[in-house]
Amino acid sequence: MDALMHDPRFAVTTFLVTDFETVTPAGRPAEPIEVAALALRPSGGRLAEVGRFEALIRPPADVPVTSLDVQQTGITEKMLADAAPVAEVMARLDSGLVSPSYRIVAHHAPTEAGLIAHQGTHCPVLAGTPLLDTVRLARALLPGLGSYRLDALLGYYGIRKPAGRHRAMPDAEVTAQVLSRLLTDGCAAGRWRTLLDLDAAAGLQPKQVAAPPEAEQDALF
Repeated sequence: MDALMHDPRFAVTTFLVTDFETVTPAGRPAEPIEVAALALRPSGGRLAEVGRFEALIRPPADVPVTSLDVQQTGITEKMLADAAPVAEVMARLDSGLVSPSYRIVAHHAPTEAGLIAHQGTHCPVLAGTPLLDTVRLARALLPGLGSYRLDALLGYYGIRKPAGRHRAMPDAEVTAQVLSRLLTDGCAAGRWRTLLDLDAAAGLQPKQVAAPPEAEQDALF
């Protein structure tokens, strides 16, 4: 990815490859039960890991972890019993973001954008950070691929599926590998040379959560 490495904006950006595991109670937004973030920074012609964060998250008391949730992630209510609530976990993650600029990277980033936005008061730096979507990068670089799901891209690139697939950190780790391949192959194909090219192909602005009606009305008068 030599071309990107010569872009001054790319060279000073830390890429936060982020993944959440969630439960989805009926009639309510998804509640995170695990988060992981890998911090990658351009160095020596590649993206080098400079930090990582992972934590289980205790959901609200009225949000159960169902058998289907356990089947999907392997995370049980017992594992979450002593975990910190989402506000505390997201504040801890946010407190480590002290050296901008950043891009959040996720596979199907609109999902992560929504989860982060709903916790924005606890993680204002993260909630104000633009995102890059590896699904959109793959669609731009690999048109006509039958599927852009993470497992499909792992197969395409010959990346071994992790034993802990559908846990936050293993998914973040393989997403980081997919990102590296997409950036390298996209540079070789002349598809992107700068961070602005990546933003144009796969960038998302932070999601804004609408204020409740009472707050909107108070702001009018």
